[in-house]
Amino acid sequence: MKRMLLFILLILSPIAHASAATYVDASGISVDIISQTPNPARPGETVELTLSVQNFGNEDLKNIVITAQPEYPFSQVDGESLTKTISYLNARQDDDDAATAKLKFKVASDASAGTYELDIVTTDSSGATKTTTLELEVRGKDYAQVVTISKSRIDFATEEQLDFVVTNTGSSPLKNMKISWEDPTGTILPVYSDNTKYISYLAANESLTVSYIIMADVNADPGLYQLDINLEVEDYNSNVSTISTTAGLFVGGGTDFDVAFSDNSDGEVSFSIANIGNNEAYSVKVSIPEQDGYTVSGSSSTIVGNLEKGDYTIASFTVSQQGAGGIPGSASAVPGGNAAASVASTNSTTSNNLQVLIEYTDSAGQRNTVEKSVKLSQSGTTTTATAGQGGMPGQSSSSSNYVYILVVAVLASGYVMYYRRKHGENPAIIKKLGSLAHHGKKKEGN
Repeated sequence: MKRMLLFILLILSPIAHASAATYVDASGISVDIISQTPNPARPGETVELTLSVQNFGNEDLKNIVITAQPEYPFSQVDGESLTKTISYLNARQDDDDAATAKLKFKVASDASAGTYELDIVTTDSSGATKTTTLELEVRGKDYAQVVTISKSRIDFATEEQLDFVVTNTGSSPLKNMKISWEDPTGTILPVYSDNTKYISYLAANESLTVSYIIMADVNADPGLYQLDINLEVEDYNSNVSTISTTAGLFVGGGTDFDVAFSDNSDGEVSFSIANIGNNEAYSVKVSIPEQDGYTVSGSSSTIVGNLEKGDYTIASFTVSQQGAGGIPGSASAVPGGNAAASVASTNSTTSNNLQVLIEYTDSAGQRNTVEKSVKLSQSGTTTTATAGQGGMPGQSSSSSNYVYILVVAVLASGYVMYYRRKHGENPAIIKKLGSLAHHGKKKEGN
């Protein structure tokens, strides 16, 4: 009986040994992903996989080689090997006994969002292989930012357009975006709409402009005001994230002036300078630049100090207006031979524009220059000289002398005609009267 049992054991022993040998190959190796960084993978970035390698066979394994075979959108990272070697794996391992291996891959920058396959080939010491296909999710960055704001400065009580340029800097499209802003002081407010705008869809690497019409309180102080900007972004899984940022907007700056002719007394011209803008002007300087038609005597500039909005001041200059041949009011001598100059005085009115420069420092600390054209009305006496025959230079006669001689000549001629009709011809008298009339006509001609 004992011999029979021994014989049976000897027969079954090779069978058991052969059955155990069927597990000594790579088919007994299981490969799974423990972790993925980042998860999901990002286009244009590197993804790192931590793999669990477990031997659930009945024989110990040595020198197990793990090789990745990446295809698009995955590729090898420079300086990183696609092969890892595990020196020993015990038989019948559980999860706690499994070995680990790390592999890195480059994700193509133009990869679309989706799930992609990655093959991992394991080879044991006997040369047996097994291919395990892993699935990796790739998804672009869900990120947007306000890149630019169209203005850095606005004026008080003036409607101005403010543009926000929103850019999707990620690699996945964004939807149902909401952008809003607020000035905590309430100085800057939107008009014609509220402070919230919506963007239904924004593709990767694209930008969109969101516009507001805004206005600043006229009673506020000039200065830099903070805008708190909030951007809510919804990804393709309907997860909402909020991006908060701030921007600065200067309120105030330049202004404008009105310049009016005020007075002209003894050659001194006065101007009224009014600040008609919404900002105060500092260190105001008024100047008369060099220009055709006018000459400034003495200083051509004056500093009038600060001008608040709505305030005005007076600036005066000694200005002479130039005519054709001289300044109005001066006498011009017309050369002549032995002639007596007769002087005529006439009242005349001339009207020309005078250029006035106003330099000032605005509320932002910038120096500005404003040019204004002022219409002047100037009355004066224009003196002209004329040359005449029969007198010495410088000799003059009034218009009343000409009238007197003309009247005498007319009366003399009339008397001659009357005398002839009544008394007939008297040569002596007629000759005397004719001589008198002839002399009067000669004087009149001169």
